[in-house]
Amino acid sequence: MNAPAAPLKAKDFASDQEVRWCPGCGDYAILKGVQKTLADIGTPPENVVFISGIGCSSRFPYYMSTYGFHTIHGRAPAFATGVKLANPELDVWLVTGDGDGLSIGGNHLLHALRRNVNMQIMLFNNEIYGLTKGQYSPTSKIGTRSPSTPMGSLDRPLSPVLFALGANASFVARAVDTQQKHMPGVLQRAHAHQGASFVEIYTNCIVYNDGAFSSFAEKGTAAEGELLLEHGEPMIFGKDSDKGIRMKPGALELEVVQLGVDGIGEDDLLLHDETNRVLAGLLGAMQNPDFPVAVGVLYCEAAEAYESAVYQQVDAARAANGNADFNALLRSGSTWTVGD
Repeated sequence: MNAPAAPLKAKDFASDQEVRWCPGCGDYAILKGVQKTLADIGTPPENVVFISGIGCSSRFPYYMSTYGFHTIHGRAPAFATGVKLANPELDVWLVTGDGDGLSIGGNHLLHALRRNVNMQIMLFNNEIYGLTKGQYSPTSKIGTRSPSTPMGSLDRPLSPVLFALGANASFVARAVDTQQKHMPGVLQRAHAHQGASFVEIYTNCIVYNDGAFSSFAEKGTAAEGELLLEHGEPMIFGKDSDKGIRMKPGALELEVVQLGVDGIGEDDLLLHDETNRVLAGLLGAMQNPDFPVAVGVLYCEAAEAYESAVYQQVDAARAANGNADFNALLRSGSTWTVGD
């Protein structure tokens, strides 16, 4: 890969295309965060490719001065897998949304995760279909009123991070669109991971689902509504850092405790262990108002990347059998001659 001649800046990854999301859309903030992340990482733009499906989030490749592929609904993981297998040196980023990735493309996303294809997967979760004018999505809360659920959704919502953990993903994280000091760090961790890195990013749809995450994602609510995860650190949150998470005595479940009450101190709290898949599942299931929403790296496991295993297998086959002759293969075995 070519090394950049000078330190890269965020503007080096911005294309000349007019960014066309609704004014106030959270995707603007994610775009800014991703461009800053890529500049900090230092990968030359010509070695980066963004691949997307269909939806508001999937306009992303147009706004990046890198290679890009705006594919078809739900199939971006299949395209991204092919790109990575064809050229493992490329830095592959997949952009999808809660509808594109978990409804139309749920099957493709599942297999990209379980295979552990070395790519960064950013799922923009606004809990609504924004591009098609506000229908409810797989992540919409029960009771969500939309053009397709005028009396309120009856479907139980799907959790993107629990889906990823269930698909045996080796890296699972969460971030919030407007938290620009936190999100680039999560994306850098995702990029450093060898394998499929899944990052759910909460993003506000100002037109069709405004305020869906106001209970934990805004300046006035984040301190009480979010739990910022740091590996090896106690799980403390709250405006005054006076609350924490511990394992409920006698049960395999979490509970919120008040520090300094009933003799509870930091030593009683859970330490975050991002190598513990069971703990990641418990953290991923926490929801407001009973719990803070966990953000940061929930789970990280070292595992061989899919394309590395594929190339090793191909090399082993060539070493054992030599280079194959495709022309000879076509003419081997049973053949048929089709006459007039």
